[in-house]
Amino acid sequence: MRLLPEPGPARTLALSSLINTIGRGTWLTASALFLTRSVGLTVAQVGLGLTLTALVSLVVSAPMGYLADRYGPRGLQIAAMLASAVCTAALLAVGSFATFLVVGTLMAVVDAAARGSRGALIAGAVPPEQRVRTRAYMRAVTNVGISVGAVLAGVGLAADTRAAYASLILLDALTYLVAAAVLLRLPAVPPVPAPTHGPRLIALRDRPFLAFTVLDGLMSMHFGLLNIALPLWISEHTTAPRWLISACLLVNTVMVVLFQVRASRGTEELTGAGRSARRAGAVIAVACALFAASGGVSAAVAVPLLLAGALVHVVGELWHAAAGWGISFGLAPAHAQGQYQGAYGMGMQLGSMVAPVVVTTLAVGWGVPGWLLLGGLFLLLGLLVPPVVRWAARTRPVEPAATPVPVG
Repeated sequence: MRLLPEPGPARTLALSSLINTIGRGTWLTASALFLTRSVGLTVAQVGLGLTLTALVSLVVSAPMGYLADRYGPRGLQIAAMLASAVCTAALLAVGSFATFLVVGTLMAVVDAAARGSRGALIAGAVPPEQRVRTRAYMRAVTNVGISVGAVLAGVGLAADTRAAYASLILLDALTYLVAAAVLLRLPAVPPVPAPTHGPRLIALRDRPFLAFTVLDGLMSMHFGLLNIALPLWISEHTTAPRWLISACLLVNTVMVVLFQVRASRGTEELTGAGRSARRAGAVIAVACALFAASGGVSAAVAVPLLLAGALVHVVGELWHAAAGWGISFGLAPAHAQGQYQGAYGMGMQLGSMVAPVVVTTLAVGWGVPGWLLLGGLFLLLGLLVPPVVRWAARTRPVEPAATPVPVG
């Protein structure tokens, strides 16, 4: 199996993503300790700042995607990476909550620009039938990059000095610069002229697409199951050893790297993507039931149940990711891929914002009934996606980028 696709635009995009996410992994791993132990912020201040900046990113996602359409996605993507390098280095100047908010807000805007332009760049640089596969490759290498970055961050965390944290931040900034340089190998994707009449941000007026975005965003709460709910569940409500938390995360990472590309097959068209979303909801519901069954039993029973749940969950995760890419690309008009990809990203932002409260309240707070309720919710969300996509497909103009296709 290949980690990188065949030579061409898809490989260039995947290679750039791999380099960038190595640095991203160092920051994700070290950020909380840097902000609390080195800068001196409280945990509450860090949490509030991250919530506020996430809101900013959500609000500006579609407008940033619109800019990618108007001015060309490759240029905006490179500009966003260069700006990200500057903003990341500026973290070294953060000394108070106020400066953290300023730098964090700028990073949120730049991150939104990068997300919107990335989707438009994929849409413009690779043929339509290869877009989902390219996104799958990029997600696979992202998991590799973040894992490598986390290992590198471990060195800095062990030292626990200002100089060590600064080195990790500068490494992150450097990877943005190198990733931007790699993208220079891509041919420029020409900007698409703005419509001569009607509203500019059409994605935010596209009710069926927004309905799908909300469903997909709520479905993305399942990421919080593995990262938030399961560690608390294992440590507080099961007899399983705590090292199993790392084992479950390792299962997830390895499966994404090995099978995300394979799981994306058949989701290039709306028909297959709708079926994939429906399957994802059902499989994640089964995972919730397995996690629920691990409570109140012996370790010999809990361990295989938890590992099976993690394995089943990641299968649903693979199908959910592939379905979202196929639907978001398939429903977007050719002249508005950037803003539609930005709007699609709003759903993921929404899911990441509400997931901590929802999954901890239900799974950890309510126990077995909460896990089962979560499973029923994911099952329902998956069942709702195909009819919503059928509704959206009926409203599409007939054009090569988004030909209406019935959804199964």
